[in-house]
Amino acid sequence: MLKACLNGGRGRDAHPAVPVTPAELAVDAARCAALGVAAVHVHPRDASGAESLRPEVIADALTAIRAARPGLPVGVSTGAWIAPDPADRVAAVRAWPVLPDFASVNVHEVGAEAVAAALHERGVLVEVGLWTVDAVEAYQGWRVPAGRILVECMAEEVPVALADAARILAALPSRGVPPVLLHAEGPATWAVLADAVNRGLHTRIGLEDTLLLPDGTPAPHNAALVTAALAAGAQ
Repeated sequence: MLKACLNGGRGRDAHPAVPVTPAELAVDAARCAALGVAAVHVHPRDASGAESLRPEVIADALTAIRAARPGLPVGVSTGAWIAPDPADRVAAVRAWPVLPDFASVNVHEVGAEAVAAALHERGVLVEVGLWTVDAVEAYQGWRVPAGRILVECMAEEVPVALADAARILAALPSRGVPPVLLHAEGPATWAVLADAVNRGLHTRIGLEDTLLLPDGTPAPHNAALVTAALAAGAQ
């Protein structure tokens, strides 16, 4: 599976093509889906442009995307930087009137298991974000099942990111592991994407992760990044 991560924490100051509003997310999601991505991951924004988990913000983004591309799986982030208090994140999830198909939860964040439990209770597939080997150990103690594992390599140096990927993957149990999506952010994005392709794992691409094409030139938009990822063998 190739997932398009459309915006993340970036704003227009980072790239003029970053989609921010529900309408922009919908257009970008439909365009990427037409190219062949199997899902999209978005960070909905409020009227001020700030990331938000508020029910109306999540609902507006999801409704717009689904109207533009019916049937396309859509996921959101529950990162602690959006709402630092885990109780607020849990309350937001329980109040969502429109549910995403999946949502990512970073294991290393305080209150992560409670957020995952709230998602699972509502029938939302939980994507478990593992940034370190320690996070793998912590996740193994969870009572909440994951629908997908995200191995997320945050190191900027390519050799370090690839080594981190290898260590985290090796630390996962040999059996009973849900599907794994491997990706990086920043300078290591394309090298880790190639590693995911070689390993036969899911991966993702988009302006959340990188502003550059594989040759180092600026990407004009998410569709160009998706095209390049597909050309590199991601599916």
